Amino acid sequence: MNTTLKIAMAQIAPVWLDKSATLLKIEEQIKAAAKDHCELIVFGEALLPGYPFWLALTGGAEWNTNLNKELHAHYVRNAVCIEKGELDSVCQLAKDNEMAIYLGIMERPLDRGGHSIYASLVYIDASGDIKSVHRKLQPTYDERLTWAPGDGNGLQVHPLKAFTVGGLNCWENWMPLPRTALYGQGENLHIAVWPGSDHNTKDITRFIAKESRSFVVSVSSLMSKTDFPKGTPYLEAILKNAPETLANGGSCIAGPDGEWIVAPVLHKEGLIIQTIDFNRVLEERQNFDPVGHYSRPDVTKLTVNRDRQTTVEIK
Repeated sequence: MNTTLKIAMAQIAPVWLDKSATLLKIEEQIKAAAKDHCELIVFGEALLPGYPFWLALTGGAEWNTNLNKELHAHYVRNAVCIEKGELDSVCQLAKDNEMAIYLGIMERPLDRGGHSIYASLVYIDASGDIKSVHRKLQPTYDERLTWAPGDGNGLQVHPLKAFTVGGLNCWENWMPLPRTALYGQGENLHIAVWPGSDHNTKDITRFIAKESRSFVVSVSSLMSKTDFPKGTPYLEAILKNAPETLANGGSCIAGPDGEWIVAPVLHKEGLIIQTIDFNRVLEERQNFDPVGHYSRPDVTKLTVNRDRQTTVEIK
């Protein structure tokens, strides 16, 4: 059995809040990874169409202002409606190249009315089928001003060659119980997606790997002051307080022993490619398995609700 998996981490900047242009950039990265015979490609949190950086730069908590309303509306218009086929081109590329994909999107789902948006992590398998859409359980701090909280439906794992893969968005990775929900389903390749910056990835990546005795792949995006498109609403107000670098990357991979395989990569746009071997998981599980021989389900046990939450149930 082939126990290796070739992974591409797509550390790129979005064409900020431009769904169509960012989607084209994503497709280019998938095609490039295919030329290198990658079997899994991962993109950062909310990459399509971008992270809501304006909130921290323009008084995002101010009530009832035109700036906040218009930027939010612009964001929603550029969010992704999966039900309308807006990821079909990505799914087709996955199928054509027999490559699995984890993609961070801002989702505008019809099953919640089509007006609120969710930071969702989409898993597309190598047959081009969307197998899970995990809506971030708890938006972090100022994200709550524009993102809605998700549910447990996407707390799922998937077979990928010898591996069992699952993923979480950003600070969800600090939440012990969602991590455990994935461990308990057999996860041994954990995907952590981030908007960017090594201050997020440098500690938690190795910690999760050591805790779970799994491979952990953290993928971040990039964002600099020059990445804001000229047509962005209230661009002058955003740039006034923006630092030169808003997200410096920090994509990385830790092995099941918690040591770096790829240390955080900073300020580099493009694909970061690495091959991992499943046998390393079995080696490290010999002395510790958090949901197997080193667990006590008779004492502590986790209950997970994976129902997709909707406001209206029509019978």
